[in-house]
Amino acid sequence: MLIQFAGLTVDMQTRYGYTDAMCEKYRAPEGAIPDFSVSCTDEEILQEQPAGMDYPIAYLESLAIYRKISREALAYQTFLFHGSVLEMDGEGYLFTAPSGTGKSTHARLWREVFGDRVTMINDDKPFLTVKKDGLYASGTPWDGKHRLSTNKTVKLRAICFLERGEHNRIRPLTRGESYGKLLIQTNRPKDPVGMQATLLLLDRAAERMSFWQMSCNMDPEAATVAYQAMKGK
Repeated sequence: MLIQFAGLTVDMQTRYGYTDAMCEKYRAPEGAIPDFSVSCTDEEILQEQPAGMDYPIAYLESLAIYRKISREALAYQTFLFHGSVLEMDGEGYLFTAPSGTGKSTHARLWREVFGDRVTMINDDKPFLTVKKDGLYASGTPWDGKHRLSTNKTVKLRAICFLERGEHNRIRPLTRGESYGKLLIQTNRPKDPVGMQATLLLLDRAAERMSFWQMSCNMDPEAATVAYQAMKGK
């Protein structure tokens, strides 16, 4: 199956129907030329099984396939990141935090407060691409349990690191403060060459981006506080 996102066309060779069904709305147009091809061995698929868990092999294949795609994408200045990306008024905002902190909930608050001005680009595992004029985020089929994504690319205005708090407070971060947090939420290849390529991309991304730290609650006010700060209002 040929799929297309983040400016890439991928020949995705799978053996189970789960991944193909998940990627249906990202299917490439007929006649598209793939940038690269990916497939996974049984061993690579089974390596995705978390200790003590028993996920279906079809689901594990989807994880293994995305890992392969992410590794190949590094050659195109693109890397996999853990976070929720939304577009508002033509600009992208990325929220990231450890799993369970509430990044998807915060993105939902933006949709509730700002309505149709907001489009979800990806709610879990977007691709980020470094370009000369900035950092861009793209929707992918790997978009979280709520399946919230749009197959488009948006230029990021800011990346915000979230933490839970009683009150809504936000402050800008320096590049030095941001880098470690950025690295934690980035997919890190196991091979040295892939890891080096990832670190180089992170360096370039950090030079092009505005970073923020926000302590927030679940009140809709959190969305307004975040937007006004990052927009400079």
